Parts: sequence; structure tokens; C-alpha cells
Amino acid sequence: MYLDKAKKQEIFGQYGKSNSDTGSAESQIALFSYRISHLTEHLKQNRKDHTTARSLTKLVGKRRALLDYLYDRDVNRYRAIVKALGLRR
Repeated sequence: MYLDKAKKQEIFGQYGKSNSDTGSAESQIALFSYRISHLTEHLKQNRKDHTTARSLTKLVGKRRALLDYLYDRDVNRYRAIVKALGLRR
């Protein structure tokens, strides 16, 4: 599996407050970004996989909603996570 427990711990430790910080917006955005990049690579090889394409679209929408939430609450945290992940906007 591409996303095991150790990889999640690494992502949460890098972008969250601790390894067990699964609830902060930054850690969730980082996890969604990792999953989005994996699904994008999958779709480059499997163009007719419509179920994965739909899942990717939903995941991008969830990440966008979290980014909008973070922008409304704290612009500095928003700018930091966008810069750290290299997201456009």
C-alpha cells in the first residue's frame, strides 16, 4: 500500500504539531496533497479509471475547502502551508 502508518506519521510530524496531530488543518492538507499526487500519477497511467478520477476531484475539493478555512482563520498559517507544499494560488 502506498500510504502506510509510518508515512502518515512522517507527514503529520513534518506539517503538524506532533506525530499524532491528525486533526490540524495543516496536517490534513499535507496528507491530502500526498494522496492527490499519488492519484495523479495513477491516472497518468490509467486514463480510463473513472472512479479514481472522481475520487481525485473530490479530494481536491476537500483540500480547497480546508485551505479556504485556514485562509479565513489565520492568513499566516495559510501562507506557510501553501509555501511548504508548493501549492499554487
